[in-house]
Amino acid sequence: MRLSPDNKSLAIHWGKHKYPYILIGLITLINITVFKDLVSVWINNGNYSHGFFIIPIATYLFWRERKELVFPSRPAGMGIFLFALGSIGSIVGIAASELFTSRLSLLFIIWGVSLYYLGNRNFKKVWFPFAFLIFMVPIPAVVYYSATLPMQLFSSKITDAVLRVIGMPSVRQGNIIYLPQYTLEIVEACSGLRSLVSLLALSALYGYLTLAGVIRPLILFMAAIPIAIIINIFRLLLTAVMAYSISPEFADSFIHDVSGLIVFIVALILVVITGTILKWSRKPS
Repeated sequence: MRLSPDNKSLAIHWGKHKYPYILIGLITLINITVFKDLVSVWINNGNYSHGFFIIPIATYLFWRERKELVFPSRPAGMGIFLFALGSIGSIVGIAASELFTSRLSLLFIIWGVSLYYLGNRNFKKVWFPFAFLIFMVPIPAVVYYSATLPMQLFSSKITDAVLRVIGMPSVRQGNIIYLPQYTLEIVEACSGLRSLVSLLALSALYGYLTLAGVIRPLILFMAAIPIAIIINIFRLLLTAVMAYSISPEFADSFIHDVSGLIVFIVALILVVITGTILKWSRKPS
């Protein structure tokens, strides 16, 4: 039976690289409980629902650069160190039921195997797809809640200040803003951290695909932080203004349900605009 050209190329590819594929498959089986836990978080926690897209996107990004890889390549010793570090962390994380350690250690194992097999020269060409996997790991709870309260208070302060500037009567106590016949409470979900995580992932991806070098993609990545904060404050202002000028019921129903999607789309547009400005600022060589 003769193989088609596509099947023949796949057979040749498998023959050359079957051992790392087998090893990654074994790693996946060994850490199946970690993957199941991650999927459960992606399903049940809206903060990390973007996790479903991370692995397919990273796989595509790696596949599109496959022709740039040169084999045989010299194994990178640092890969062994990362693999060992990840293996130790995985054992400690599972034994101590420390979820973040187990999840992060799995990434170190993957990075270590890939770096060792690909070698330094090849890995420099495809480092981003592997780094992008970090966005599928939820932030540790202690870090998340430590950042949430300051963001709640900051958003409430700025929102209250703007409301006063535009002439709306408001009184702020902590993360609660009191308006005539309406109380705006900036809860954890309204702190802006949820949209920030997703926006950071998208800005990193957009910067990698559209901007050359390292500095400009990094600037775009960092710009996602103030963009997410500003857009979240705009959402709070919109809710307050609609509650005051139209009705509290309208603000709690339609505006609350729709504004999250709208402001996230606006945030994406601002990221694209920022990326476009960074491309224009590039000086000709």
